[in-house]
Formats: sequence, C-alpha cells, structure tokens
Amino acid sequence: MFIVTVEFEVDPSHVFAFRNAMKKQASDSLTLEPSCHQFDVCFDPENESRCFLYERYSDRSAFNAHLASDHFQRFDQTVSAWITKKTVQLWTMHEDVAE
Repeated sequence: MFIVTVEFEVDPSHVFAFRNAMKKQASDSLTLEPSCHQFDVCFDPENESRCFLYERYSDRSAFNAHLASDHFQRFDQTVSAWITKKTVQLWTMHEDVAE
C-alpha cells in the first residue's frame, strides 16, 4: 500500500469553505477512485486552521492518477489560495509486520 499524509494550515477566514471543499474531495476520492482505499480528514481540536489527511492507495500509480483526476484538479484550484502551509509526505506500508 502507498500512504500519503498531508498537513494543511488554512487562512482562518477560509476555514469553513476549506472544510466543505475537503469533505467533498474525500468523498469524491473514495467514490470515484477504486484504488483509493482510505481518505481520513482530521482537524486539530485546538486550532481549527490545521488539517491532517491520511490517504491509502493501492500503489504510487494510483496516487498519481488521483493527482491527475478532474475532481482533485478542481479541489486544488479552489483551495490553493486559502492554504498558508502544506506539507506532503509519502510512505509505503510495511506489509510483513509480525503480530
């Protein structure tokens, strides 16, 4: 599995609109992308301007397809001016963890 984590800091004047756009983006990703297995959206309870995403894809190609999708492109265009900081990290899941 290919894992993506993203941390956003959002301009406080756009938090409400960002939350709505992010909710739609998560739903679209899970509905329209069969290789997107998880898309968790978390907000900091102490700072409403901070958002954390945990996304799980079948592989890197599936994530690349996500980035190229129409729904992601629309989302990115909509929210880019609202974001004051964005950190993206890419991970691979270790499948052979002993229980």
